[in-house]
Amino acid sequence: MRKLMSVFMTAVMIFSVFAFCVPNVIAADAREYYIDSVAGDDSGEGTIESPWKTINPFVNHAIGTGDKILFKCGGVYEVAATLGVSGTKENPIVISSYGEGEKPLLTTNGNTEVLRLFDCSYITVSNLEITAPNGGGIWIDTLEKTSYGITIDNVEFHDIQNYHLPSRDNASAGAAAARACIMVKGLPARSRYAVNDLTITNCEMYDCGNGINIWGSWNDEQKPWCEEDEIDPVYNTGVLVKGCYFHDMDSEAIIVGMCDGALVTHCRSINCCQGSGIDENGEPTYFTAAMWFWGSENSIIQYCEIAGQKNFGDGMAIDFDSHTNNCTYQYIYSHDNMRFMCNNANYSGQYNNTVRYCLSVNDGEGRSKTSPPAGEYGFKFYNNTIIGCGEIQVTHVYDGVFANNIIIPKDGEKIYFEFDDIMGSGTVFSNNCFYNCPTPIYEKLFSKNTVPGFVGGDDYYAYELVEKSPLIGKGMVIEDDLTTDFFGNEITSNNIGCYGGDGEDGEYDREWIFEKLIRIFRQWFNILKREIVYLINENK
Repeated sequence: MRKLMSVFMTAVMIFSVFAFCVPNVIAADAREYYIDSVAGDDSGEGTIESPWKTINPFVNHAIGTGDKILFKCGGVYEVAATLGVSGTKENPIVISSYGEGEKPLLTTNGNTEVLRLFDCSYITVSNLEITAPNGGGIWIDTLEKTSYGITIDNVEFHDIQNYHLPSRDNASAGAAAARACIMVKGLPARSRYAVNDLTITNCEMYDCGNGINIWGSWNDEQKPWCEEDEIDPVYNTGVLVKGCYFHDMDSEAIIVGMCDGALVTHCRSINCCQGSGIDENGEPTYFTAAMWFWGSENSIIQYCEIAGQKNFGDGMAIDFDSHTNNCTYQYIYSHDNMRFMCNNANYSGQYNNTVRYCLSVNDGEGRSKTSPPAGEYGFKFYNNTIIGCGEIQVTHVYDGVFANNIIIPKDGEKIYFEFDDIMGSGTVFSNNCFYNCPTPIYEKLFSKNTVPGFVGGDDYYAYELVEKSPLIGKGMVIEDDLTTDFFGNEITSNNIGCYGGDGEDGEYDREWIFEKLIRIFRQWFNILKREIVYLINENK
């Protein structure tokens, strides 16, 4: 079935239509303020017949519930505004556009943000274009109270400090310091108040340092690097990022930091993390990834395409970082990145994270790793299809599941497990398909080393399975709540890989025993050659 992209686009379109069809009761005293950079006059009344020229007259006007601040399409507006106002759920304050033509361009040349929404609730920012060559886009922060119900929809961000840095960005001082389109709070935060029910939809962000950085309060002392018993986070709840397109950025698309119940869905991150992050000796100096979790709970990244990341240290699609628990990546199309996965479980480890029904193609420049010694507990990695990867290291996983995956590394790469991580770890390693690499010895009885039987072709549907594939119906039973596979097919068969149907039309190219023996010999030869080269380089 060829319906994954139609599922993506239909969901985005339905969401967009729904957002503009919800009935709204306008507050009786709500006003509309009009700004026209061409025909306006700041001595006017701010009406559509007598619009202002700039945003400056708002200094003398109290913005109230249900008010609308409307910029005329086609105009260019110098804006560096700090708002501390709130609407209500039924009557939000709206900052948007009017008229026909291109979106109004809000910009600043200063080292500041175009919009600062401090202690604001129920504000909608929509249908605008934002640039800040020396600053940042929108900074949302809470100094004296919790924020609720901010919506940013159909805003185009670009030309925001997109140059290579020799280090990570400053996340503690707003969007301008972070070169970000949208900064939510900071790390460290300036208060113990959260940003809840934040919605960011249908936005495009490009030619920027960073996309969306979401942070928050890690503990009372606001020290992000602390002992584990000092951690006492205040989570942002109800965060939704949907239908956004990030591309051509020096650094990261989305950081889901300190959220509980966040959802990132139907987004694309193409050619982000372009800063290589290496010094003159080829050693990594900082680490960036496209869409990743930091200190979050019960959150999901799904139905996203992540491609073209070049950061040497990270540059991957899957990243559970720093005390992230009960979070999930699913239905991710990852391709042409440095690697597929590299987790960073700080402190005493991470719990119950999941990677399932993902497709990785040509993420093969670096190693994919599950976790450093702190450990992943209850980690589930199943029904993924990984093609053309580098070495995969599955270590420090306890009481987890590594099953039903198709793994086909590049020539000379291997799957690496430490013996101590297998014996007594409580993790189930079973029913995987390995090809172009040796099958780990402890999986000999339960896994396969064979031609998977892909349909073939020029797009990701090439990795569906044909009817006669030996992987159809050969997966381990794993109970979950999913009803569709990566490709959008209904899951009707318990397969190995990210395809869950009964098999597509196509020929199965069987591998005969003599061909398999030659392949296995070549695999071991390539691995040995690679190890020798590595040792020689280490001893130079």
